Amino acid sequence: MPFPRCWPLKSPGVLKNFLRLEAKKKVPDRFDSVKRSQIMSRVKVKNTAPEVKLRSILHHQGFRFRLNRKDLPGKPDIVLPKYKAVIFVHGCFWHGHDCKRGQRPKTNEAFWNGKIDGNIKRDELSVIKLRELGWRVLVVWECEIKKSDVLLLRIKEFLYGENAGNQ
Repeated sequence: MPFPRCWPLKSPGVLKNFLRLEAKKKVPDRFDSVKRSQIMSRVKVKNTAPEVKLRSILHHQGFRFRLNRKDLPGKPDIVLPKYKAVIFVHGCFWHGHDCKRGQRPKTNEAFWNGKIDGNIKRDELSVIKLRELGWRVLVVWECEIKKSDVLLLRIKEFLYGENAGNQ
């Protein structure tokens, strides 16, 4: 709804309050259910942009790894057997991160809450099973990929421990 022209604009608080209330309204999906289904079916499981970027960073640093090993719980995105370590690259939306990208949709809330909560529960179980098998687990969030220097330091600390700066 556009801001009514008849309202006095002398008070910025009125406009601010109006915009705040408008932002809280549920916005209907702009696509019908068939089109939305087609769009969602194209969401990738492997070789996502954040995954490829992280793999590139690791490879340039000389790390060698395996991808999506099916014999490990949760099929980790990156497996570093030399370090007995795995890295999951989680999309903020799909895995319920508490950042801007991880906000849940306002429409069909019951469905999305069940879906994302189920993903979170599955992730937790995968981490527990991997740790029971003696693997070390690192979760990298999609929003963290942009800061590659900070991310690289975090990964080196994860793999090497306290001697990360010397490697």
